[in-house]
Amino acid sequence: MTSLIQGTLLPSALIWITSRPAAASQIPSQCINQVTEVRGFSDPQKEEYFRKRIINQNQANRIISHIKASRSLHIMCHMPVFCWISATVLLQILKEADGKKAPKTLTEMFIHFLLIQTTRKNQKYQEENYKDRQRLLDSHKDVILKLAELAFKHLENGNLMFYEEDLRECGIDVSEASVYSGMCTEIFREECVFHHNKVYCFVHLSIQEFLAAMFVFHSYMSEHFERLKSFTSKRHKDLQAPLPLHFLLKGAVDKALDSNNGHLDLFLRFLVGISLESNQALLQGLLSKTHSSSKSIKKTCQYIKDLNRKDLSPERCINLFHCLFEMNDHSLYKKVQTYMKNSDGVSGALSPALCSALAHMLLMSEEVLDECDLTKYNTSEEGRRRLIPVVRCCRKARLKGCKLTHESCKVVASFLQLANPLLELDLSNNDLRDSGVQLLSKGLSSPHCKLQTLRLKGCKLTHESCKVVASFLQLANPLLELDLSNNDLRDSGVQLLSKGLSSPHCKLQTLRLADCKLTEESCKAVASALQSSVSLTELDLTNSEMKDSGVQLLSAGLSSPHCKLQTLRLADCKLTEESCKAVASALQSSVSLTELDLTNSEMKDSGVQLLSAGLSSPHCKLQTLRLCCCLITHEGCSFLASALKSNPSYLKQLDLSYNHPGDSGVRELTDRLNDPNCKLETFRYDHGGEFRLKPGPRKYACEFTLDPNTANRDLSLSEGNRKVTRETHETPVSEEQHHPDDPERFDYWDQVLCREDQSGRCYWEAEWSGGRADIAVAYKSIKRKGASADGLFGQNDKSWHLKCSGNSYSAWHNNKKTAIPAPSSGSSRVGVYLDWPAGTLSFYSVSSDTLTHLHTFHSTFTEPLYPGFYVYFGSSVSLCQIT
Repeated sequence: MTSLIQGTLLPSALIWITSRPAAASQIPSQCINQVTEVRGFSDPQKEEYFRKRIINQNQANRIISHIKASRSLHIMCHMPVFCWISATVLLQILKEADGKKAPKTLTEMFIHFLLIQTTRKNQKYQEENYKDRQRLLDSHKDVILKLAELAFKHLENGNLMFYEEDLRECGIDVSEASVYSGMCTEIFREECVFHHNKVYCFVHLSIQEFLAAMFVFHSYMSEHFERLKSFTSKRHKDLQAPLPLHFLLKGAVDKALDSNNGHLDLFLRFLVGISLESNQALLQGLLSKTHSSSKSIKKTCQYIKDLNRKDLSPERCINLFHCLFEMNDHSLYKKVQTYMKNSDGVSGALSPALCSALAHMLLMSEEVLDECDLTKYNTSEEGRRRLIPVVRCCRKARLKGCKLTHESCKVVASFLQLANPLLELDLSNNDLRDSGVQLLSKGLSSPHCKLQTLRLKGCKLTHESCKVVASFLQLANPLLELDLSNNDLRDSGVQLLSKGLSSPHCKLQTLRLADCKLTEESCKAVASALQSSVSLTELDLTNSEMKDSGVQLLSAGLSSPHCKLQTLRLADCKLTEESCKAVASALQSSVSLTELDLTNSEMKDSGVQLLSAGLSSPHCKLQTLRLCCCLITHEGCSFLASALKSNPSYLKQLDLSYNHPGDSGVRELTDRLNDPNCKLETFRYDHGGEFRLKPGPRKYACEFTLDPNTANRDLSLSEGNRKVTRETHETPVSEEQHHPDDPERFDYWDQVLCREDQSGRCYWEAEWSGGRADIAVAYKSIKRKGASADGLFGQNDKSWHLKCSGNSYSAWHNNKKTAIPAPSSGSSRVGVYLDWPAGTLSFYSVSSDTLTHLHTFHSTFTEPLYPGFYVYFGSSVSLCQIT
């Protein structure tokens, strides 16, 4: 800064330096090319300031200890001016009372500062030194209250600088304001080339906010209620009637929360603090009496704790926590302490207010958390949003599935632009969209950002986000892992990403693009990037429409000497034996590939034969090969066993589950497992059988029956508990169909679950008739009693369903609807494929032997899932036999 002012740094630059945000906002934007904000003190710098400011190191140590003991004071000391105020006050307190009455709140600190400044003014301009502070304040009451009126009127309007006419409107003599240099300082600025005008401002915005709060409280005490109508109009219509103090304080809370930029936050803290009787006592002389405020303070504290507005930023919520501190209410603090000490947490859910308190305490503890997982906190959506600031003090932040929006990205980005320890950030399964990624990029591009892992899976992103990410990857950054799976990126998005991957600045090692609606065109872009000197070692393209032509394009990148790829996942990519020829060719080159996943490919034995040619090569270093669900029989096993004989030195894990190896196939590969010269350690062949040779998801067919103990009383089961019917209004369920009481029964919603659960891969089909039906899966823990949404399929986080009506469909989970274009077949038969380990649940329209994909849910399942149905009046649903 000194070099800039002296002109030794950037001598030709035109530079405007100001400590006033209001002044900066008055500069026309077209005159500015770049803005740099010099931030306040870090924690070590706070301590350094006090040690340099205070000569007596014993006093310095006591002041530092006192500041650290008060969280509010310690936070405020990031402002150098507040360090100056604190040093001024605490040194005086140490001299007078040996520090026994040292202020512990922000309001107390500023009241003492006012007293000290008034005393100094008195010593400077009058020889007599008033020891009676009440008389001292009383003698300067007029000028202080005029300055307070000026502070309030212009704080409301967002004005932080004043002209002579502003002072005169409040009855302030200009010479008097200049003399009062501790509280209001005079500065000059050039209005035009011919003359200068005087401009006034308070030493710091916090002093203006303090005086403004004092003006409001003095107006209340002197019953000038018309001055307070902007705070009280909602609760107190008659300005002539007595005004309860808690009406004023609640109104001030609402007004502060409604301000767009939080410019009344500190004012609010001062106002509620001044309301305390102990602080009123300190201000006697300015105030003519003390108002009994304990009941109003209690009501205001409770009002703040009960606030549950979704439009509040986490920072604004933390300010409310500071307000409680100013009113000496430490109840939330104590509850959070209990929560933090008890590993099991407190009983019941954390309220949003407690979440704000918890966030504040974790931030102030100066302890770096290894992990913060918001889903582990028993709280509401609003509570989790208030916990977001904890991201600042942890290495791993897991915000997955917390119903966040792009607004939350703004908060997270602001943290990334500050010094922070965050290395891993998971924002998956939130409605961030491209606008959120755009906001997030500001933090990612900061030199303070150390992020190595970023997960944005299922965030409703498009190729526009890829443009932002690619731009970021071309900058010097530490990012090593990026997950963009389950987004609508398409080929255009991958083409944009490849530009970032090819940058010499890109250090990315892991890229996940599973289920991003990619085709072979994406493979061309990825292959091009792999042929550059990229650092990528893991690539996931699962559930893409790349087909055999895409693998052929990709193999060109895999065979490149520049390719460092070690792990490649191509599961569910519509591959056949033709792909195996291209993969085998790559394996025969000197590639670095050590893990390959070709799960759910229709390669058959002929594909395995082609693949084995690559596995047999001495250049092949593959250690893990996954070929689950690939229509393989004992013949394919023979090819693999032969390859392991030729090249036994590398392959350690082989997965052939969900195939039909037969006894002979298992025996041949088990022999390799037992061969001391073969490195094979794990051979999986579970869930086998001849029916696994069926194409598509029908190879996972499972049998289910309906559980009568779960069926609502208005439903009737038939056909061996494989059909459920809901009769019309006019045709009630017959008496013999009534089911006995059971804790598992849905007593309100017309629903039923199956007896059998699933936590692997399975497929089933259901056919509906009548008006409409819901085909669902749910956890056993879904609520069974009452009419709440917690028990209705698709309206909570414990169930997923497809709503079928006529020829239209919609998918529902956690009360979120996804509309689905109706297929042309008009079938009333629905297929359901669950891949529990992979976290996918897919629905298909079934017509003859053709499956038309309708929708896929992506989730992290935590319990086994049960098929279920919601049945409407005059409708029925049947479980189908799959042959």
